[in-house]
Amino acid sequence: MSIPYCSLAVLCAGAGYARPTRLLADRITESVCAVLAAGGVRAEVEVLELGRLAPDLAQCAAGGQASLDLREAIAVVVTADGLVVATPVVATSPSDVFTSFFGILRGGVLSGMPVLLAANSGSRRQPPDIGPVLRGRLSCLHAEPVPTVVVAGPQDWQEPADGGSGRLRERIDQATAELAAVLVSRGR
Repeated sequence: MSIPYCSLAVLCAGAGYARPTRLLADRITESVCAVLAAGGVRAEVEVLELGRLAPDLAQCAAGGQASLDLREAIAVVVTADGLVVATPVVATSPSDVFTSFFGILRGGVLSGMPVLLAANSGSRRQPPDIGPVLRGRLSCLHAEPVPTVVVAGPQDWQEPADGGSGRLRERIDQATAELAAVLVSRGR
């Protein structure tokens, strides 16, 4: 008897490895995989660094054709069973590559896709509620974000090396439980 599995695409719209947004995406992904594994479901994960696609996104947005790398990234996203999307937030907006990537997708290509949204704020002040902004970027694609949006700030990265602050850990646990529940309920 085979172990059930689901595919998870992780989109990181930050500046690269070892950056706070990537660390946030990695912690969330580890948590989702652990929750799924506890329920007997194996996750196949594909991580996409959207920053590497910035030139391709710009060319495509300017009316050019999508590059092979961009087409492959889109294929990973639209064929996944679920998405984890992490973006840095500047003021009240997600990164340009986040906006550009979801801007080139058309129609209901993500219809019914469960999505866990995460944002990393560089501000020490409490960021405004970024959830509605992030959800709005996915609404025209008919994606279905889970209720909890994980938002991390600088204070969350200054905590002990055991995985960040307790507050951040609680938000990650809540959001990953929500995503895993949707994936399992759909038999994915």
